[in-house]
Amino acid sequence: MTEIKTRPNDQRVEVFLARIEDETRRLDALRIDQIMTEVTGEPAKMWGESIVGYGSSHYRYATGREADWFLVGFSPRKHNVTLYLIDGFDAYASLLARLGKHKIGKSCLYLKQLSDVDPVVLRELIRQSVAHVRATNTP
Repeated sequence: MTEIKTRPNDQRVEVFLARIEDETRRLDALRIDQIMTEVTGEPAKMWGESIVGYGSSHYRYATGREADWFLVGFSPRKHNVTLYLIDGFDAYASLLARLGKHKIGKSCLYLKQLSDVDPVVLRELIRQSVAHVRATNTP
């Protein structure tokens, strides 16, 4: 079984976010941090070198693989901010339709900038995702 390389560490989230050179990207990251902290009630923690995660959950996949991962997280990448909504997007079509400009992958929501999306819809998308992960996975 392959071991997950991205693990929580003691790197300080505040320092990581303060080092974001692009001012818009830094301000977006700080706002996303605030939203995810409020929604989860969990403190931010660095996972690997560039992911900010909130809370934790133990996952058991249909394949039998198990892993510990965060409930929700994000990474301020060079070309976009990537939000990690672990349960994917199948259940959130109506929210995504109202969100604004974005792209999605299997569990990733890509935003060029926070001003491209409706913050109320984004908060609700994060809230519903976290509630689903908490209800379906063990701590």
